[in-house]
Amino acid sequence: MRLMAAYIVCLLICATALTLQTRKAVDPLSGVWIGDWGPTPTLRNAVTVELKWDGRRLTGSVNPGPNVIRLQKTSFDTKTSTVHMEADVVFLGQRVHYVIQGRVENGTLIGSWHHDDRKGDFKIIRKPRL
Repeated sequence: MRLMAAYIVCLLICATALTLQTRKAVDPLSGVWIGDWGPTPTLRNAVTVELKWDGRRLTGSVNPGPNVIRLQKTSFDTKTSTVHMEADVVFLGQRVHYVIQGRVENGTLIGSWHHDDRKGDFKIIRKPRL
């Protein structure tokens, strides 16, 4: 009887560990991402992005702090690993609406952005979780 109880406890511990590991692997977005964006390979801007994926909804912000930009109209397609985000920024008194598309692969989010007649690309890497 003790052997059976020990077997069941070991089985539950392994199942719990597997569930926790799977949960980590299923969330390829949540965390802090750092990198750059710009209209050309030489004209770049540093960026920090915080993302949160709850399994259904994607939320986040760009450059957290006093000048934070909240992401809007966000989505993540788990089948294709593609991300869609939009953000409004006030620049020189004018509202600029950014549309951002990207793809997540191995802890890197690479994609493109555009607003009005301007466009460019970005590359951000998720910081390791401590």
